Amino acid sequence: MPMNVHAVTVYLGIILAGCIAACIPDSFVANEIAVRIRISKSKAIFTQDIIRRGGKELPLYSRVVEARAPLVIVIPSDGKSSCLRLRGGDMVWREFVTRAEHVSRPDEYKAVVQSIDSHTNILFSSGTTGEPKAIPWTQHAPLRCAADAWAHLDAREGDIICWPTNLGWVVGHLVLYAAFLNGATLALFNGSPLDQEFGKFVQDANISILGTVPSLVKTWKTSGCMANLDWSRIRIFSSTGESSSVDDDLWLSARGGYKPVLECCGGTELGSMYLAGSLVQPQAFATFSTLGMTIKAFILDYSSNSYRPDEAACTGEVALHPHIFGASSTLLNADHYEVYFQGMPFFNGKPLRRHGDIFQRFHGAFYKAYGRSDDTMNLGGIKASAVEIEQICNKAHDSVQETAAVAVQPPGGGPDELLIAAVLKPGFNLSTKELQKFFHSSVVSNLNPLFKVKAVVVFPEFPRTPSNKLLRRVLRVECAKIVNSKQRSRL
Repeated sequence: MPMNVHAVTVYLGIILAGCIAACIPDSFVANEIAVRIRISKSKAIFTQDIIRRGGKELPLYSRVVEARAPLVIVIPSDGKSSCLRLRGGDMVWREFVTRAEHVSRPDEYKAVVQSIDSHTNILFSSGTTGEPKAIPWTQHAPLRCAADAWAHLDAREGDIICWPTNLGWVVGHLVLYAAFLNGATLALFNGSPLDQEFGKFVQDANISILGTVPSLVKTWKTSGCMANLDWSRIRIFSSTGESSSVDDDLWLSARGGYKPVLECCGGTELGSMYLAGSLVQPQAFATFSTLGMTIKAFILDYSSNSYRPDEAACTGEVALHPHIFGASSTLLNADHYEVYFQGMPFFNGKPLRRHGDIFQRFHGAFYKAYGRSDDTMNLGGIKASAVEIEQICNKAHDSVQETAAVAVQPPGGGPDELLIAAVLKPGFNLSTKELQKFFHSSVVSNLNPLFKVKAVVVFPEFPRTPSNKLLRRVLRVECAKIVNSKQRSRL
């Protein structure tokens, strides 16, 4: 469900009661919801009846029912009543609350005390096998979120923090604990952040820390919807989820009177940030100035060897020291060691932790993000599995022999765009526009309506290793060359 006052109340209530909150983004289709319900073994689901957004009504409860959910508690989107016919056994929010009215309870609620290693919530991160990884958070992770926000975003008592997100994503948890554990106020906007109504909320609520996603900023800049608004109360912008553009960050900074834009990069399994900006260091747009607290990072070359610490300028895959406060130590549906440590180089006798981001380190220790090294990608701030996308696209049309999903940055930098590389069966000769239509429709219907297939590139065959493993990095470079050359020819 959207991150509104009911969602936050339910989430905190579940944790205070000593239970575990399994959080699913409200944009997912029914089969994706069903997978996560199955993995988490959920006993009950809290959701809204519908989402009203942009003049449209998007179904939520019906998707949960289609996913064969257990008991569902339905919260009306208008906060009052719902006209939906409920499935037998399900109930509306008011009935759920009323059932507890006869129970005697003290004036002050006391939380259930548990060990520091007990689980509080479960988040899901796309894996390379198609099934999402179920990542349980312990009591450490909220403390890590609050500490990172204090150290890197300067979150403190008196701040009003707003970050358009969802409790299905790691940022939803970060901003919640960043506000409440640092004595700040959490501002929740009920609606779409894409238009001026959200900007006016930021203005009228006197937001002091505004979190963003690069694709959201690009939309604001392109549409001009945030013109003539007073964002002077903002003292810090923050950006996460995708690679940022220097031009877009400059535009965003100017909206608040040239306030700093602090980049954050983390991971669901890390509990919070491992690279970030900082107010106590010089900042550069679309870059990171420092490692997170308790973090030691290594940049690996293509042979998985770490660049020497004194070689400041380099580009490669980021690996992390295994001891990270707040990071995951187990997965519900996979071998944690195999996913994050197996096959990694050692440091002081211990294997480094795999993360999969590609970064460039500049002289002076600034870092810049360049996407993913593995079979996952960030699309609109949402981590997606290339394998999952490919499984859907392979069935999109009879002409398709195989597909490969790759994420490519546009020439000017900024958020990754989804490209589909395809090999067609003999005798078929569909245009890339036709294929783009089929692939986009399949991805939207079967995975996530927020994903957009930017372009399609057809190959006679894919580049592979002698062992037949797809050379995804090579394919990504080739796709980028072809698409960018077409864009230049149009100009």
